[in-house]
Amino acid sequence: MRNFNLHLLLLVILGLHLSSVFSWKQDEFRNCNQTPFCKRARARKPGSCSLVARDVSISDGDLVAKLISENPEVVEGQSEIKPLILTLSVYQDGIMWLKVDEDQSLGTPKKRFEVPDVVVSEFSSKKLWLQRLSTETIGADSSPSSIVYLSDGHEAVLRHDPFEVYVRDGAGNRVVSLNSHGLFDFEQLREKKEEDDWEERFRSHTDTRPYGPQSISFDVSFYGADFVYGIPEHATSFALKPTRGPNIEHSEPYRLFNLDVFEYLHDSPFGLYGSIPYMISHGKSGRTSGFFWLNAAEMQIDVLGTGWDAESGISLPSSQSRIDTFWMSEAGIVDAFLFIGPEPKDVMRQYITVTGTPAMPQLFSTAYHQCRWNYRDEEDVENVDSTFDEHDIPYDVLWLDIEHTDGKRYFTWDSVLFPHPEEMQRKLAAKGRHMVTIVDPHIKRDESFHLHKEAMEKGYYVKDAKGNDYDGWCWPGSSSYPDTLNPEIRSWWADKFSFQNYVGSTPSLYIWNDMNEPSVFNGPEVTMPRDCLHYGGVEHRELHNVYGYYFHMATADGLVKRGEGKDRPFVLSRAFFAGTQRYGAVWTGDNSADWDQLRVSVPMTLTLGVTGLPFSGADVGGFFGNPETELLVRWYQLGAFYPFFRAHAHHDTRRREPWLFGEQNTEIIKDSIRVRYALLPYFYTLFREANLTGTPVLRPLWMEFPSDEATFSNDEAFMVGNSLLVQGIYTERAKHVSVYLPGKQPWYDLRTGTVYKGGLTHKLKATEESIPAFQRAGTIVPRKDRFRRSSTQMINDPYSLVIALNSSQAAEGELYIDDGSSFDFLQGAYIHRRFVFADRKLTSVNLAPASQGSAQYHSNAVIERIILLGYSSHAKNALIEPSNEKVEIENAPLWIQRSQGPLVMTIRRPNVGVADNWTIKIS
Repeated sequence: MRNFNLHLLLLVILGLHLSSVFSWKQDEFRNCNQTPFCKRARARKPGSCSLVARDVSISDGDLVAKLISENPEVVEGQSEIKPLILTLSVYQDGIMWLKVDEDQSLGTPKKRFEVPDVVVSEFSSKKLWLQRLSTETIGADSSPSSIVYLSDGHEAVLRHDPFEVYVRDGAGNRVVSLNSHGLFDFEQLREKKEEDDWEERFRSHTDTRPYGPQSISFDVSFYGADFVYGIPEHATSFALKPTRGPNIEHSEPYRLFNLDVFEYLHDSPFGLYGSIPYMISHGKSGRTSGFFWLNAAEMQIDVLGTGWDAESGISLPSSQSRIDTFWMSEAGIVDAFLFIGPEPKDVMRQYITVTGTPAMPQLFSTAYHQCRWNYRDEEDVENVDSTFDEHDIPYDVLWLDIEHTDGKRYFTWDSVLFPHPEEMQRKLAAKGRHMVTIVDPHIKRDESFHLHKEAMEKGYYVKDAKGNDYDGWCWPGSSSYPDTLNPEIRSWWADKFSFQNYVGSTPSLYIWNDMNEPSVFNGPEVTMPRDCLHYGGVEHRELHNVYGYYFHMATADGLVKRGEGKDRPFVLSRAFFAGTQRYGAVWTGDNSADWDQLRVSVPMTLTLGVTGLPFSGADVGGFFGNPETELLVRWYQLGAFYPFFRAHAHHDTRRREPWLFGEQNTEIIKDSIRVRYALLPYFYTLFREANLTGTPVLRPLWMEFPSDEATFSNDEAFMVGNSLLVQGIYTERAKHVSVYLPGKQPWYDLRTGTVYKGGLTHKLKATEESIPAFQRAGTIVPRKDRFRRSSTQMINDPYSLVIALNSSQAAEGELYIDDGSSFDFLQGAYIHRRFVFADRKLTSVNLAPASQGSAQYHSNAVIERIILLGYSSHAKNALIEPSNEKVEIENAPLWIQRSQGPLVMTIRRPNVGVADNWTIKIS
């Protein structure tokens, strides 16, 4: 009877969910015209802002001014427009922080929400305390502008009348500006009067809006720009398309509103699971700049096409190329950061200086993950695990979805299907493998469920507009949601991951946060009502886009607590916000098994990378539907290069483990997975680079070739680090594929070593065995060429170095190694080497600082193969110094497992220590 009731309940819940979002029912979601703040903002005309800057001064190291409305439009029902307070702060490395808020001293119904816990605490130490400001009358202005020094000859300019803020370089050229078109608008909070009707209705839902309209909108212009990128998450091109302007068909703005969307459409500006209100620009001028609005309310952003303002009468500098954008948010304050670059990697570094460096992942999590909704029981888990071994296919992580729990009660196990969870995990751990279980934010409202009872008694749930525990529907049925904005509640949640509280968990178990937008099946747009209340009286509308971020934060902190601060957490989250990179990985959500979704996975992952989230990927094979065999194979070939490499499938799909598609396809898929395992040393080194600098693992071509215009809108190919270029195949039965290889130096086919000229588009034969991938001349890529069951078992295996020589017969690369799991690397327990080949010599140089700290990491691993691609001379021997040993050079396979493949020049068994200083000179 229990199973029947659970099944019936699941059908009811699933029916509710699917009636809302299955197969993209567009009318279930609001468009701009159905969103009053968006509709109002889009109706504004250039020059409509009446604000001027007054009382400009320096206070506490900041430039401070009042924004006063002169000749304001009189709007019926509006109260008096009070002055706003502008604060402009300058920070090291070319970062400007701009705030505009209501003046609290004049009395407001409540304090507007400012998003906490995103800007890292150490950022405050980088503040440059302004001592003075200068004034300058610019152009034909009737009043002076206030100017402060920013960085490297750049200055921040506050134009008084009309109000405008911009950054200019030493030559007087603009970089980024705000309100150049006079579209700034700031709706102030009001006390509700009896006659006020502020309610908004959408379908069957009513939003009470107790403080009335409170939206903000303004224009931002990027100078020297040909394209803009960023503002995830959308299933669309990497270079953002114009959404308004001449000859542009009606388009919705890019929406930032975290939503649970089943089978989302490709090529759509509609918002998905996460939101990062951060945009970067790039152009043939060579300039890269960025703009970040720290605001967690719903946001809509227009990219304005050329000529959109032709009738405005506003004339902006015409000597620079420029892209104009228009930003609209339902609530919050102006809390914005301008990044001046000027290089692409400078902007990456500036952004993470504000929002935090990406977490250094555990090594195992950078390998291959096998997931399905759901592996049925312990026997199914054991069979899947053993069959990977039978086919000699490595994998590192097996995942369990919601069906592993007792009635969708998280932190529990179904006692019939998973009666021995600890033993199950230990069997995987014996092979160096790990398990991930799902933990979502909805807590089943069941008096017998201790987690619900405790949360209810402590008052830890989000409240509805009337102050009662909010009750919504999700997988368990009636559910409530912990208010993770509250630090006390986040700490309580983190404690639930201890081995004592999460009974059946072991040290090899890690976590998946799904549905944390938050998804509410019977809520408006399948999410929580906007007038729900959080800690401190904050309305859900004000923080919606950070709910999942706080849940992810609390979960990651829980795993750190569980390991007593010694074990790096692994937590995958579906919802995300700026700063999510500090807590773990994300993926692109519930995609579908079709070619268009394979294609769009690349720009989606690129976008996540350039907005601070280097650890991301798409479900290999597509979550929904049954991929045809060719599509699945192509997806594995591409997915092997995603930073996060996981196969995943819906429970209604046919089983699709790698060995179920015929022997030939099994071999091709296995080969793709093995390429990833061979490249793990390279990937792990790139994750360390991301951890230090914010530079993404998977990069747009223009990040490495910033002056090559042919790369600016290319999102079919991508760079993995600075050394590898990968081109996907996105059409079925493709006979040929065109690949653009940028730069003046040659490229070497990753699998054959065949050389191709740079700066050309090559038409290549499309083979079943692989997709095009190339190593850039002038680089050195570390590999591990022996294959084990998992990455954990490869720790002590020897390394290979693949040296791709450029026209000067030179190359360089790096290798980073640590214990792969602990935080000891923060105390200097790591190996970091730079390999340099020049003048017929390969030298290993230590990059770790001399004063590494008390901790140390030792490795006895050696380099057993050194492969030379493009070496112009014949040689028989090489001399190792300082040991004065001679080793042979011979022709050997480029890949050991492909013994029948092409032979390349190889220094065999030099067996030099990976952590040692040495030189190998070719005779």
